[in-house]
Amino acid sequence: MSDTTHDPDRGEAAQPVVSVNREDSELPIAGFRGTPEEIERQWYEQVYRGRGDSMAQLTWRAVLMGSVLGGVLSTTNLYIGLKAGWGFGVAITACILSYAIWTTLYKLGLARTEMTILENNCMQSTASSAGYSTGGTLVSAFAAYILLNGQSLPVPILLGWVFFLAVMGVTMAIPMKRQMINIEQLRFPSGIAAAETLRALHAHGEKGVRSARALGIAGILAALSQFLTDGLRLVSARLEPYSIGNLMGKLNEAILGEAWIGRTVMLTWDPIFLAAGALTGLRVAASMLLGGTLCWMVFVPVLQQGITNASGFRDVVQWTLWGGVACMVTSGLLSFGMQWRAMVRAMSNLSAMFSRAGSQTQGEIEAIETPISWFLAGQIVSLVALGWLAHATFAMPYWQSAVAVLLSFFLALVACRVTGETDTTPVGAMGKVTQLIFGVLHPGNMNVNLMSANITAGAATSSADLLTDLKSGYLLGANPRQQFLAQFAGIFVGTVVTVFSFSVIVPDASVLGSDQFPAPAAQTWKAVAVALSRGLESLGPVKTWSIAIGGLVGIVLPLLAKMFPKHEQWIPSAAGLGLSWTFHWYYSLLFFAGAVIGYAVEKKRPKWAEQYTFPVASGIIAGGSLMGVALIFWENGPEMVRQFLGLGR
Repeated sequence: MSDTTHDPDRGEAAQPVVSVNREDSELPIAGFRGTPEEIERQWYEQVYRGRGDSMAQLTWRAVLMGSVLGGVLSTTNLYIGLKAGWGFGVAITACILSYAIWTTLYKLGLARTEMTILENNCMQSTASSAGYSTGGTLVSAFAAYILLNGQSLPVPILLGWVFFLAVMGVTMAIPMKRQMINIEQLRFPSGIAAAETLRALHAHGEKGVRSARALGIAGILAALSQFLTDGLRLVSARLEPYSIGNLMGKLNEAILGEAWIGRTVMLTWDPIFLAAGALTGLRVAASMLLGGTLCWMVFVPVLQQGITNASGFRDVVQWTLWGGVACMVTSGLLSFGMQWRAMVRAMSNLSAMFSRAGSQTQGEIEAIETPISWFLAGQIVSLVALGWLAHATFAMPYWQSAVAVLLSFFLALVACRVTGETDTTPVGAMGKVTQLIFGVLHPGNMNVNLMSANITAGAATSSADLLTDLKSGYLLGANPRQQFLAQFAGIFVGTVVTVFSFSVIVPDASVLGSDQFPAPAAQTWKAVAVALSRGLESLGPVKTWSIAIGGLVGIVLPLLAKMFPKHEQWIPSAAGLGLSWTFHWYYSLLFFAGAVIGYAVEKKRPKWAEQYTFPVASGIIAGGSLMGVALIFWENGPEMVRQFLGLGR
C-alpha cells in the first residue's frame, strides 16, 4: 500500500485509490489529486457513496457504547496522568472492546444485528471525546491550581470549565477539517491506525476476537496485580504484610537501605508502566532512565549534602523539577518553532478555510459536512461561558478571556497541522506560549496565568482529537456531520465522569506530589507559573542554575537530532529526560524495562508483536488503572459522597 500523501507545496498528489463497497477494501490513504472541488468530488463518488449514504452510522447504540467505554477509559487516563504525566488515546482500545462486546451480544442473541463499521467509527469518536479530550487539563492546569492554592475548585465550576473547554475545542476544528483532511489530505497517523484497526476487525472477525481476548486477559491480570499490591489492606489489616507492595518494600530495605529508598532508587512492581514503556518506545524510555539516574543518583545526593531538610520525594522534587521543567519547556518551544513551515501553511490557508466552508458550489458535499454556523455558535457560547467563569473564579478581565480564546484559535490551528503531519500534538508548547504571553499581559497572577494557558491547551487537545477521528471517518467513507455529532455527544459523559472521578482521586492538595500521585504535568505547569510571577531571582542559586542547565540541554538535544537525523535514535529525547526529573526513579526503570521487552518481542516475533503488543499493553494500562481507581473509591468514596451531599464528617 502506498503511503504517499498530498503535498501542498508541490501542488500534486498520488493517484486516487478507488474504494469498493467491501469492508476489506483498501483504504484511500494515497489520496486524490486535482483542484479542491475535484478532490472532494472524487472522495464523494469513490469512497462515500455506497457507504456513508446507506450504512448505519450515528445510532443510539453506537453513542451509548462509546459513552460507556469512553467514560470508563477516561478514568485510566486520569490515573496514569496523575502518576506519570502521560496520556494515551483511547480510540483503538474502544474499537477493539466495542467490537468484542457487540459481537458477543449478537452471538448470544441479545442484539438483532451486528454493528456496522461506520457505527463503530462513530462509537470510537464518542469514546475518544469522553475518554481523552475532557480530562487532560484536570491532571495539568487544575491539578497545578490545587498545588498553588492548597484547595480545589468547587465541582460545579470544574464541570463548567471542562465542558466548555471541550465545546470550544471540538467546534474550533470545524473549519480546519475540510482544508486539512479533504484538500491537503494530511496523514493524521493515529487516525489511519484507527481506520485500519476497524477495517481489520470487520473484515477478519477471528483476528479481532483474538485481539480483544488478549486485551481482556491482560486487563484482568493487571487488575489482579494491582489489587494484590494495594488492595489487600482494604480487605483486612492481617493481609497487608502479604501484599506485593509490602513484600517489595522489605526487599528494598534488605538490599538498598533507607538512604537510596528515600531517593526513590528502589525496585517496585507496577505493570502499568511496563506497558506504557512498550508503547512509548526504546529511545524515549532509555532517555527517562538516563535522566532519572542522573537526577536521583547524582544530583539528589549532592543536593542533600547541602540542604538538610530535603528528604523524601515530596521535598526533593521541589528542587529537581526545575531542571526537568526547563528542559521540557525549551525543547517543546524549540520543536514547535522548528515547525515554522507548518505554521506558515496554517496561516496561509486560513482564508481558504473559511471561504470553502461558506461555499455553496457543491450541494451534496455541503449537506454532509459540518456547517460553519456550528463553529460560530460553539465559539460564541464557549467564549461567553469561559469569560464569565474566568472572571467569577479568578477575577480575570473579560478582554483577557477574549484574547485567550482568540490566541487559542491560532495556536490550535498550528497544533492540528503539526498533529496531522507528525502525529504529536504539542499541547505542552501551546500552554507554555500562552503562559509566557499572559506573564506579560497579567504579571504576578499565577491563577490567571494557569487558566489562560488551560484554555489554549484544552482547545488544542480537543481540536486535534476531533480531526484525528475525522481522518478515520474520511478513509472509511463516513458522514462527517454525523461523526461530529457523535464526538460532541461524548463531551457530556466525559465531563461528568472525569470531574467526579478527579474529585474523589484528588480530595485535597496532599495527594498531589506524593508517592502515589507525583503529578509531573501539574508540577511543570505550577513551576512555570511561579517562575513567571515571582521572577527567577526569587528561586535561589540552585534552582536558577538548574533552570539554566536544563534549558540548555532542552535546546541542544533537539538541535542535535535535527542536525544528525540518521543518528536520532542514539540522541536522548529531551522530553523523556526532562520528565524523569519530575517523578520517581523507579518509574523510569519500569518504562525502560517495558520498552526493552516490547523491542525484543518486535525483533523476535514481529507478526505476533504487530497483532498483540497494542492490545496487551492497552489492556494492562486499562485494567491496572481501573483497579487503582476502584481501590481509591473503595477507601474514600463514602466520605466523598457524604461531603458532596453536605452531610459533613
